[in-house]
Amino acid sequence: MELQGKRVAVLAEDLYQEMELWVPYYRLKEAGADVDILGTGKSSYASKNGYPVHPDGNVADAEPRNYHGVVIPGGYAPDRMRAHEPLVRFVRSLAEQGGIVAWICHAGWVAVSANIIRGRAVTSVKAIQDDMRNAGGEWRDEPLVQDGNLISSRVPSDLPLFCRALVAALAK
Repeated sequence: MELQGKRVAVLAEDLYQEMELWVPYYRLKEAGADVDILGTGKSSYASKNGYPVHPDGNVADAEPRNYHGVVIPGGYAPDRMRAHEPLVRFVRSLAEQGGIVAWICHAGWVAVSANIIRGRAVTSVKAIQDDMRNAGGEWRDEPLVQDGNLISSRVPSDLPLFCRALVAALAK
């Protein structure tokens, strides 16, 4: 189990994209990681299609130093996530301490709000490429972009590459 002893947070908020949360979650579990789903204070969140997720805890109570990485799924959830200051602080702190910060699709908005992409190569869904560039990111239209501790992908069909890169980065 290549990720034995690694702890990773997966962030949740209403209107998350199902595959972008559950595929990395189960891939990390399969690799042996301890995975916590962290929300913004509710006991349950519904995906874009109504699929529920019940968080293990509140991101406001989580200590970034206790995590090796964070996964930020897309959908419409990132629009809510980026307005939740404890969540943004968690992502920023984890990035600053060298933890892996991985996002897909619209979750690039959270990276923008955390102010962690200036001068870094990134990707996201095309619809937010201007936001990524305006925050100083070097946006690329590629299925996977990894720049140091930042891992980003565009859409659900990029998940195989995204998950492989995520597991490999955490295994180092």
